[in-house]
Amino acid sequence: MNKIACVGDRDSVRGFMAIGFEVRTADTAAEAEKIVKQLAAPDSGYPIIFVTEEYYNAMPQLISAFEEKAVPAIISIPGKNGSMGTGFAAIKALTEKAIGADIALNT
Repeated sequence: MNKIACVGDRDSVRGFMAIGFEVRTADTAAEAEKIVKQLAAPDSGYPIIFVTEEYYNAMPQLISAFEEKAVPAIISIPGKNGSMGTGFAAIKALTEKAIGADIALNT
């Protein structure tokens, strides 16, 4: 059975337990990266892994290794301090790649 995981600091991710996500907490970016590697293993059963932006931004090599793969999808989410813009930037880059043009939004 496929599961969804969420990785981040305790305050940012504990609410995801209420909706049935597998929640893994980390105190450092290095610890978060180790957890994501475990969750991303082919036999782990996690096709979607959410990672708080702070930790997501600290593991660019790992993220880029999975960018071209369909599974797992490693997706950044805002942490307890709010959005850093990482998710928006990723969607913008994917849109530009898909349609070949920047469709800038006035924000």
